[in-house]
Amino acid sequence: MPALASHRKPRTRLRTTTPAVGLTTAALASVTLLSTQTATAAPAKPAPTIEEVQKKVDGLFRQAGTATQKYNEAKSASAKQRDEVDALLKAAAERADKLNETRRELGRYATAQYRGGSIAPTATFFLADDPQSYFDQDQLMSRMTSRQQKAVADFRTQQREAAAKRVEATKSLQTLTASQAELRTSKQEVQEKLSEARTLLSKLTAEEKARLAELERKKEAEAKRKAEELARQQAAAKAEADRAAKEKAAGQGTGSGTGPGTGTGTGGTGSDAGYASKAEKVLAFARAQIGKPYVWGATGPSSYDCSGLTQAAWKEAGVTLPRTTWDQVKVGTRVATADLQPGDLVFFYDDISHVGIYKGDGMMIHAPKPGANVREESIYSMPIYGSVRPA
Repeated sequence: MPALASHRKPRTRLRTTTPAVGLTTAALASVTLLSTQTATAAPAKPAPTIEEVQKKVDGLFRQAGTATQKYNEAKSASAKQRDEVDALLKAAAERADKLNETRRELGRYATAQYRGGSIAPTATFFLADDPQSYFDQDQLMSRMTSRQQKAVADFRTQQREAAAKRVEATKSLQTLTASQAELRTSKQEVQEKLSEARTLLSKLTAEEKARLAELERKKEAEAKRKAEELARQQAAAKAEADRAAKEKAAGQGTGSGTGPGTGTGTGGTGSDAGYASKAEKVLAFARAQIGKPYVWGATGPSSYDCSGLTQAAWKEAGVTLPRTTWDQVKVGTRVATADLQPGDLVFFYDDISHVGIYKGDGMMIHAPKPGANVREESIYSMPIYGSVRPA
């Protein structure tokens, strides 16, 4: 019987060529679109304006000033800690000497008793594996002379004191290490800020530098104008105070009474005169430093930072100021800007990172910033934080 032909329809293979081509085309289109968007979304960054450069440079110098105060603080702390460590090590060495002397004395007792033909408690103490536990035996103390007992008691006390001094010295050394690490960090921060500012300035063209200088001149002129206004206000206030004082003196002179009213107010005058005398010494010193360079961390005599100059100047008047602006602002009496007198310290910026010495008429002497020298300048050249009268 002939074989029957199969009536099944052959399977039709589905072709995916067309969709694949379509997908590839879409992908290419997407890549092209993204490339175009990327190219148009990242235009060249415009060069900063001179005003922006000025603001950036001023900010970097200010940050360097803050870092300088951190450096000064860490340096002072490190020096103080070093002195403390040296004192503790010296004390520990002295304790060790006393301990050794007491140990030798106990040894002499033991030797003498051994030569007498017996091993004394003192010798047993030295030969014991655990001398401390041997101390706890009541019979030991009862069999010693009073001098021997005192020597043993001294030995125990000195042992404890020597151990305590060693622990204290170790802790102080750890604190010193931390202060020195902070000192290195602050130093690096100052150097980085100054380097960034110099790099920014070095990229300016001659024309841009001229424009920057013009902006600085305008800023100085405005600060000078404000200083002159303050000088006029202070002169008017002084004239009014002098007039009132004369009227008061005249009124007291014409009075018929013989009461204790005569001579009132001389205490304040004496106090002002004492401060004025100190201020003259401060300003004489500060004027002699004009022209010397600002160097961060410097305290003289060939260069200064801002707080180094104020500290050195007031030292001439017999007043010891702390090293940093943050501590100097806490010394003496706070005074308003309108009430400033020569010799007062004027502090700047919200973080109190700069200070100058008021000389009168709205002007100060200060060590401004790296690259500049000690000079006279308006107190309005920077935002004022506050002022103090140190003595």
